[in-house]
Order: sequence, then C-alpha cells, then structure tokens
Amino acid sequence: MALTKLERRSRIRMRIRKKISGTAEKPRLAVFRSNKQIYVQVVDDQKGVTLLSASSNEKGFAGKTGMKKTEQAKLVGKMLAERCLEKGISTVVFDRSGYKYHGRIKSLADTAREGGLKF
Repeated sequence: MALTKLERRSRIRMRIRKKISGTAEKPRLAVFRSNKQIYVQVVDDQKGVTLLSASSNEKGFAGKTGMKKTEQAKLVGKMLAERCLEKGISTVVFDRSGYKYHGRIKSLADTAREGGLKF
C-alpha cells in the first residue's frame, strides 16, 4: 500500500521527534512550510511552551509581494535569529519536521546560522 505525501512526512517527522527535544537552555527550532508561507517556532518541550516565533505571514512582509519563497525563508531566518539573540537564546536544536534539508528549509537554516544562532 502506497503512502500519501502527508503520511510519509508524518512518519519521518515522528522518527525525528523521537530523538530531538528542546529544553530551556537549548530549545527546538521547529519549521512548518505551506505552499505559500513558512513558519518557525522556538519551543521549550519540557514546559510545552513556544518561546518565540517568526513567519512570512507577518506585517513586516506585507509590502514584499512578488518575492521568491527561498528569499522569504531567508528573511524569516534573519528575523528569527535577531529575535532569539534579543531573548538570550544562542543555541537551538533544528527540527526540519520531515522536510528535505534543501530549498526553503536550507536557506532558512543557513541565514539563521549567519544571524548568530548555533545548531
């Protein structure tokens, strides 16, 4: 029986989440990618709390239409790195949520690293 794309990604995601967990000192950076937007959360799994988030759906992106999705991901990565450093978070665990590490996910991760995050 063939799995749908969503079922396959959900299995991969659960396999990853068995090994990855975020703490207060080293939170988990979780990525969600829709067809048009990209969302990122920094999560403390021990308390079950989202510490901060960033997305391409925020007000800062309102005037930036006609932009490629990888460019959007780079801006979100930069925004996330700035917010993390303001809150004193310098090290995170990267959770790609079952997506392949290339394209938007890779550009977001690379820009977040350039912005000062370590993972």
